Amino acid sequence: MGITREIGAHYVQEKGTTFTFWAPDAEQAEVVLHVNSKQTIPLQREAFGYWVGLAEDAKPGTRYTFKLDNDKEFPDPASQSQPDGVHEASEVISHTYNWTDQNWKNLPLEEYIIYELHVGTFSEEGTFEGIINKLPELKDLGITAIELMPIAQFPGERNWGYDGVYPFAAQNSYGGPEGLKKLVDACHKAGIAVVLDVVYNHLGPEGNYTSSFGPYFTEKYNTPWGAALNFDDAHSDHVRNFFIQNALMWLRDFKIDALRLDAVHAILDTGAKHFLQELQEHVNHLEQQLHKPFYLIAESDLNDVRLINPIENGGYGLAAQWMDDYHHAIHTVTTGETDGYYSDFGKPEHLVKTLKHSFIYNGMYSEYRKRTIGTDATANPAKQFVVCSQNHDQVGNRMLGERLTKLVSFEMLKPIAALVILSPYTPMLFMGEEYGEENPFQFFVSHSDKDLVEAVRKGRKEEFASFAWQGEAPDPQSEETFNNSKLQHSYTESEKQNQLRKFYKELIQLRKSVLKKLCKEQLEATLNEEETVLQFTHTSAGLRCVINFSDQPQTITGTQGWQLVLNSADTKWGGPGSDNYTSGVITLQPESVLVLQAKA
Repeated sequence: MGITREIGAHYVQEKGTTFTFWAPDAEQAEVVLHVNSKQTIPLQREAFGYWVGLAEDAKPGTRYTFKLDNDKEFPDPASQSQPDGVHEASEVISHTYNWTDQNWKNLPLEEYIIYELHVGTFSEEGTFEGIINKLPELKDLGITAIELMPIAQFPGERNWGYDGVYPFAAQNSYGGPEGLKKLVDACHKAGIAVVLDVVYNHLGPEGNYTSSFGPYFTEKYNTPWGAALNFDDAHSDHVRNFFIQNALMWLRDFKIDALRLDAVHAILDTGAKHFLQELQEHVNHLEQQLHKPFYLIAESDLNDVRLINPIENGGYGLAAQWMDDYHHAIHTVTTGETDGYYSDFGKPEHLVKTLKHSFIYNGMYSEYRKRTIGTDATANPAKQFVVCSQNHDQVGNRMLGERLTKLVSFEMLKPIAALVILSPYTPMLFMGEEYGEENPFQFFVSHSDKDLVEAVRKGRKEEFASFAWQGEAPDPQSEETFNNSKLQHSYTESEKQNQLRKFYKELIQLRKSVLKKLCKEQLEATLNEEETVLQFTHTSAGLRCVINFSDQPQTITGTQGWQLVLNSADTKWGGPGSDNYTSGVITLQPESVLVLQAKA
């Protein structure tokens, strides 16, 4: 493993705070303590351009900045708290916390039922505390893991989180580091794991002072965000160390159970050992120290099993990756949309292929990308693929941010839920989908730089050029856009929404009770001749899912020896009512799903 070095401010009771940062070209460096009057302490230069010093009087709550060569003062790039925002002084914190989760050892990955949420829009409060208040509802639904969209300090109080500029600092407006620890502790007490979305492929534009310290970026590559983070150019060991220390901090000090690594295809590294492999090796070492498993889950659009194959087999050893192919197959078949990147999808047989082999594009030519993409994932365990029918990207990157609630019928929402929850893969829900939330999830920011705001508005409009969406994109800077994206949690007032939520709950209970050990090898999937009815059967569990995608009733035969467990057309699930199930012959209502179990 490469160079490892603690960075940032580390407080030790009765000794004070040690400050460490990397600035290889600086001739002189100081830490400035913002106490009654500013107190300046010179730092000593060590190998590779690290600057280190001890301030005995600096304790939790002390504000500080770093000064380079008697010039400007900057917040700490590895700041763990920015109580006054991205442009102001950093704050020393303590990792002493009265944890109550000593018996928590994380869950096996195959038991994860993930619920992705955005802290600012999930609850009325828009804070970590607001999530804690909703944990009983998530526990009742059957959720076993929540996934937080990025919470690293970003400018202002409204942001998806991908404009974060202090990767080590939990967003102050959400409740800061103490609020996050309280949330993790409460989740573990409820038996719920915590996945944190982290961004190692770029830093946001406003409040990003890292380039003032050293070569954190390289011009070797162009990315959608400008110069790439420096993972393989001169001085890259120390940039790699910065992000490795970040991951270890979340897992060790905040007791996060898994990290979702944003867009790893944009982590550009041609070195002999890819950054992701090195990161996984450090996480493996932490697992051995703490005697508990941690999971790294990649988001990638490359369909490359190298990410999740074992290190000894030439892979990077990550636990899992998101699988867009599954989402795109579901979305196109149920909505009929085939614009933009959806043009590569839309055939019902794609669902059969992705159920059995994971990637649809597994060495196939993509007409949209104009090149061959993907590798064969048939041999990889199903738990290594996280699947969904909605997520922040697929909803929020639509022009108007509409959820499936607005794109398909109420009846179709139920087969879609079954495709995700009863698949062999690791299922993920997007906040609010379980009851059919009708508010959109739109893109929002709260930058203070007017030119940057205009650039964001322009960029959003350009993103939609390949889609045939009608209307005007909401203003990302407007507070109204943010407020429109808040969940209503309205299922307690709506009978239909409550019925849908109960249907989700029933599917989740089925998965937990009957489908404990799932694998693709023991799954059969077929389509009827008209490609309107999909059947997939978990042969080892004796569970069959039958889905009618068409708007007409369909009849299937050959079901002797199977008993009905669930029919989405039943009135108790808000359906139109269903015919009685007679042995061997079933009439499927339009846009419905049946779940059958083999008779003992």
